[in-house]
Amino acid sequence: MAISKQLAFSSLQLPDGMQDNLSTLGYEQMTQVQADSLPAMLAGRDMLAQAKTGSGKTAAFGISLLAKLQLNRYRVQVLVLCPTRELADQVSKELRRLARFTQNIKILTLCGGKPLGPQIGSLEHGAHIVVGTPGRIAEHLRKRTLKLNDVHTLVLDEADRMLDMGFRDAIAGIVETIPPGRQTLMFSATYPDDVLAISRQFQQDPLQVRVESVHSEEIISQHFYKVKAVDKPALLVTLLSKHYPDSTVIFCNTKRDCQSVADALNAEGFVASALHGDMDQRDRDLVLVQFSNSSCPILVATDVAARGLDVKSLKVVVNYDLARDPEVHVHRIGRTGRAGEEGKAINFYEPSEAFRLEAIESYSGVSPRLEKTPAPAAVMDNPVPAPMVTLCIDGGRKDRLRPGDILGALTGDGGLPGSDIGKIDIFDFRAYVAVARKSSGIAYKSLREGKIKGRSFKVRKLS
Repeated sequence: MAISKQLAFSSLQLPDGMQDNLSTLGYEQMTQVQADSLPAMLAGRDMLAQAKTGSGKTAAFGISLLAKLQLNRYRVQVLVLCPTRELADQVSKELRRLARFTQNIKILTLCGGKPLGPQIGSLEHGAHIVVGTPGRIAEHLRKRTLKLNDVHTLVLDEADRMLDMGFRDAIAGIVETIPPGRQTLMFSATYPDDVLAISRQFQQDPLQVRVESVHSEEIISQHFYKVKAVDKPALLVTLLSKHYPDSTVIFCNTKRDCQSVADALNAEGFVASALHGDMDQRDRDLVLVQFSNSSCPILVATDVAARGLDVKSLKVVVNYDLARDPEVHVHRIGRTGRAGEEGKAINFYEPSEAFRLEAIESYSGVSPRLEKTPAPAAVMDNPVPAPMVTLCIDGGRKDRLRPGDILGALTGDGGLPGSDIGKIDIFDFRAYVAVARKSSGIAYKSLREGKIKGRSFKVRKLS
């Protein structure tokens, strides 16, 4: 991630407490997209920014919209539209982190795949920010359970993806219900004609910001292996056995391959989970939680399912199947090598796919590094367990549980050191906490037999 040497967050005029919170979160210097866009967004200007995952775009628009909220008005003032439930959840989580400077900001996530009733109930109590997918937002508007007449900021995140998924009419219908004097912020990985068209339709004199997105060969090392389809599983096992990184995403082009690859890896002693569109939302949430908290080190996913993946340090990306579009290839590998860290991309291509290498080279300007196929690795006698174990607590946001409550229960009555506690995820009716494997038994017993905020909750060990 490119760091701007010219501007620090402290140079911005931000509300009391926001600057301190940014420092606590490690936000000291702006990324390029933040430096180029934040001053104009804070001044109220429309924005059309070309920026991909990992560029810092969520924090860019998040800081801007949070700075302009009227906290004493429990009306929806900001609407953020995302193409998928996973991305909407990721954006909501990041906004909540950025909003920690005050306890008074209410953020709701409205997506399909979840019951409508609880969402309606939450809307009745008011909210400042709504993050959601176009289909579910449009449904709430039809039912008159959501009003957008107080919205002053509209964000279209990954606008190109939303248009690719057929949401143009839904977006247009939503925008018609928002006051015309709003600020409209659009973020897109590319600028195809349809993105420029909706920019002309919905925006007023937007500032255009473009951030270089092709990744440096010095940061991400790419390795290409020519392999027949039938030999792919064995080669994958060999490469993972030699390196066994603690955070790996494997991309497949089909749901069926996702599941079969994950099953094959687990049979060989690895810890892997599949993520694809045939899974229900609860199972998808659980897989993402376990991968992001290091209790499942390998994720096998399709492109759509992996959007919204929130992992700060991804060691390896494996393209089990080459992407059909070189731009998608660059997007995939860009999930590693972030924040200046070195990353590795392992790419399989079949003999008939040599033309795809040429397309990748033409698009990225990086010559593919062709590797010799290594000798098959021996089957692992002692599989390496995941470093963390996930505990599931049958209580969540609706029970007024906060991460600090769970942390306090484990480090207080539980007597565990804070260093043994990993990522804590809070959902409406469930919470997940990652605990170092060596301490997972003690943590499980402590939560099962003890109390959190003076209440007893059911606890399960998931891995």
